[in-house]
Amino acid sequence: MAFGQQSGPPATARQVQQLTELLHAAGHTDFRDARGPLGLTQRQAGGKFTRDEADALIARLEDEAEAGAAPPDEAPRVAVSSDRYDRREAQRLATLRQMPDEALAAELQRRGWVVMEP
Repeated sequence: MAFGQQSGPPATARQVQQLTELLHAAGHTDFRDARGPLGLTQRQAGGKFTRDEADALIARLEDEAEAGAAPPDEAPRVAVSSDRYDRREAQRLATLRQMPDEALAAELQRRGWVVMEP
């Protein structure tokens, strides 16, 4: 694979449109504006994503919008590439975010962790 080339099929026009809408809702003007805060690569800042990358970023932006996430400067940076942030991981994170706090705390205690309310 040549330098800077995508490692998978390109994102659909619908995915790119949905990403654009989510970026605007998050307060960014375009992909280049969101590059630093979201940890996008130069290729992604140009609006070029693989399908897996687009799915992962869509899931992340939707989760942040639901949770009323921290401002972009304080948001944790997660690489959005198909080999480092795949669909299964996005699904696991979405499932965890839907779990009640008490259930998560009980599972952590079962595994030996000490848990306390913030």
